[in-house]
Parts: sequence; C-alpha cells; structure tokens
Amino acid sequence: MYAAFLLLHSWIRWVALAAGIAATVSAVRGVSSREPRADRWGLVLTIALDVQLVIGFLLYFAVSPVMESIRANFAAAMPNPQLRFWAVEHVSGMFVALVIVHVGRVLSRKAVTPASRRRRQMICYGLATLLMMLLVPWPGTAAGRPLFRLFV
Repeated sequence: MYAAFLLLHSWIRWVALAAGIAATVSAVRGVSSREPRADRWGLVLTIALDVQLVIGFLLYFAVSPVMESIRANFAAAMPNPQLRFWAVEHVSGMFVALVIVHVGRVLSRKAVTPASRRRRQMICYGLATLLMMLLVPWPGTAAGRPLFRLFV
C-alpha cells in the first residue's frame, strides 16, 4: 500500500506543478471575461493540492515506514538534514502553499475589478508555485527522488 500511495503522490505532483505554472502564466497574461483561464487553472491547482494533502498526510501519519521511524524518535531525526526535510520542511511548506492557493482563490473571487483579480491570482498562485518548486524533492538533492516513478 505504501508504494501505491507514493506512486500516486509522485505523479500528482506534476499535475500540481503544471497547474500552478499555468494558473500563474494565465493570470500574468490576463484573461477575458468570456474565457477565465486563470480561474480554471486555479481550480485544477486547488484540487490537485487538496488531493496531494490527503495522500501526503496518509503517507506521513499512516503508511510510510520512514515517517514511522522518524516520528518514533523525532529529536534524533532533526539534526539530519534529509530526515528533517521529510519530517518538517516538506510537509509544512507544502501546507503553506496549499493555504496560499486557497486564499488566492477566495481573494480573487472577492476582487472588484478584473485587474485586481488578476493581480491577486498572479501573486498567490506565483508564490504557491515557487514554494512548491522549492520543496519538491528534486533528483540530485539530499532528499532527491526520481522524476517519474514508473512502477508500484
């Protein structure tokens, strides 16, 4: 079960990153009232991050043997940068990105003018996407993971 959740979490990250980039670019380029691309991409981003949160919390709290050992001796894991990344930095940073996206969607819906709507989307989606890119365990880093998990 651990491998299946990890595979799903790994693949959905690409949907989330692509949606974040697309939502940010759409907000920067501007949208007409007939074709709200930034709104649609923002919705895809929100859904992808919500799914990622559920799967990530399942990995963090229930099925990951690595996280189980980290949680068993949390204080000993903190001096190790790789374990600290998984135990604290990745999960808290991604949670902040999710909150920023949700706040951005609410703020953009409450905007009075299209320009303020685009500005709010651009700032919130851009910050969230940047944060996600910083906290994805890219290959070649200490917490690196493969770009694509192909098999369970």
